[in-house]
Amino acid sequence: MARRSLQDIEKIWSDVEGVKKLSDRAISIGPFGVGMDALLTWIPVAGTLYTVGTGGWLIVQALRIGASRSTLAKMAAYMGVDTATGSVPLFGDIVDTFFPGQLLAAKALQKEIESTHWVEDTEANARATGDHERHQETVRRDPALRRIVYLHD
Repeated sequence: MARRSLQDIEKIWSDVEGVKKLSDRAISIGPFGVGMDALLTWIPVAGTLYTVGTGGWLIVQALRIGASRSTLAKMAAYMGVDTATGSVPLFGDIVDTFFPGQLLAAKALQKEIESTHWVEDTEANARATGDHERHQETVRRDPALRRIVYLHD
């Protein structure tokens, strides 16, 4: 995998936020929102192409950050439901209008990013210098963190 930086991770988080808003929160009314996904679902093929395209892009971003299998599975499930409901005429269109698949998948990815202790180093180098134990201690002390990812591995 190519070397990554904290700026790469921040850019992915920001780009995912943009897709989340565009897809399911372009227009917000209280806790509800409508976006491109809901609007395009009423146009045959366009809605499915949009859902598959944005869902695929979100999965690629998750792979770029080395997301856990459980996060990838959640994201795939959300996008699968979104795609399946959108492909059923009329009833599916109504459900898809109100099911925020991209929003849920994006939130899962952002949660994964936020729960990771990102280190701009290789694991081998961190172990050799003794920094690995310090990173483990950081994860143990912070209940919001679940894992360590070395960006240069």
